[in-house]
Amino acid sequence: MNPDPTRLATHVVAAAVTDVSGRVLIAQRPPGKHLAGGWEFPGGKLWAGEDRRAGLARELREELGITISTPRPLIRVRHTYDYGGVLIDMWVVRHYGGELSGLDGQALRWVSQEELEAVELLPADGPIVAALRLPERLTQASTAHYAVTELGGPDSGGRLRGVWCGGMADALAGGDVGADFLVLRNELAHEEIRSICELVAVPVYVPGIGLEEAWGLGATGIVEIGG
Repeated sequence: MNPDPTRLATHVVAAAVTDVSGRVLIAQRPPGKHLAGGWEFPGGKLWAGEDRRAGLARELREELGITISTPRPLIRVRHTYDYGGVLIDMWVVRHYGGELSGLDGQALRWVSQEELEAVELLPADGPIVAALRLPERLTQASTAHYAVTELGGPDSGGRLRGVWCGGMADALAGGDVGADFLVLRNELAHEEIRSICELVAVPVYVPGIGLEEAWGLGATGIVEIGG
């Protein structure tokens, strides 16, 4: 049995806080911290036994002074720095209240998606930037940024590659072959959806339910195309 990665790495919750124009907030690590001066997504360490959503809400309240609602799960990224490993639990936050400011003395900056791809973010954040190109609602099988194919299907031509899945076995296989996201073909029981989202690190799209219901199960969005 593979070891639980959360036991081997610092578990971090972080968010791409976005404004009405689609810009994303990034923060600069202050002096005295590892990788000081680097830019990253706001967030911090999850407490032992703390619910991920609760931890995210706490961190953003402590760091930025905002309260959040309906965060969208995005992706989980593992990375090893010279001081140890991190597991980043990444979310998208579009709905929040309060006066946003850097309460830890950190510089803040709003950037467009294009600018975000040019900023020198921390090394762990590369897969997150790519995943932010994925929509909440999957209404097309192919765009300039991604393509959905069958498991074992053709290469996506440098775009993010999604894989159609019938259930848990396909989802695990898709993760094993390096799919960037998974698209469930059929409506599944909520517990099976929840289990898939817990076991795979990449974004998952589900059919037949609403967005907030999908987010509550751990999925990043819903699929509105047939597979």
